[in-house]
Amino acid sequence: MSGFLFEQIIFGPIRSRRLGISLGINLLPTFKKHCTYDCIYCECGLTPPPDPEVRFPKREEVKKALEQKLAAMKEKDALIDSITYAGNGEPTIHPHFEGIVNDTIELRNKYYPDSVISVLTNASKVAAPGVADALLRIEQPILKLDAGTNQMFQKLNNPRININLEQIIDNMMLLKGKAIIQTLFIRGNSGETYVDNTTEEEVSAWLNHLEKLQPRLVMIYPIARETPVETLEKIDSTELMEIARRVEELGFETEVY
Repeated sequence: MSGFLFEQIIFGPIRSRRLGISLGINLLPTFKKHCTYDCIYCECGLTPPPDPEVRFPKREEVKKALEQKLAAMKEKDALIDSITYAGNGEPTIHPHFEGIVNDTIELRNKYYPDSVISVLTNASKVAAPGVADALLRIEQPILKLDAGTNQMFQKLNNPRININLEQIIDNMMLLKGKAIIQTLFIRGNSGETYVDNTTEEEVSAWLNHLEKLQPRLVMIYPIARETPVETLEKIDSTELMEIARRVEELGFETEVY
């Protein structure tokens, strides 16, 4: 499977299992994936080698496209629950991420003041200048945490930058108490490597991270679309609900999708 890529800066709205009616913003190139991770389950496909000539949409391009879309939807009385940074990779890679978030807040307040702004991020760039500040200004900073141990993190998320799970947790601590944690549980073969983040070792370590991070919400979900590694197994709802029960015992609100 080659993966599904978004071909525009603004896409949707789509009906999201987590975010309701979501209008998407893609800050990455429209022709290829660009990410700090190469997750084995990513619906955008595998991450290609770094491109020194990569072109990000300009801040003014993003603002113009978003305002045009919001104005057109407002004219039609269309609904938006969330304006969501997602797209073809990691949105916080964009060199003007903080400024674009400021623009989005301005436009949201003008056209859809009752909607929220969400960012789906792997947290690998949270410590970069301006990123944590931007994430703290929006309603839903949603941070990926798929592993309890660094060994599983390296297998499952396959980072394309020099980073380990301890550094990711440190990054997430910059948003302690504010962040929403999203975790995809999965098992199966990835080449000659067996991956399973549902083991007792992994889940217990993951729960310890949650206690440290104090998230205001934990989102748990299985794969729902085709994956670039086709030998992965979708975890059934009974197993996910048992993991959720353990999260709730720690006092954290939990949603299972």
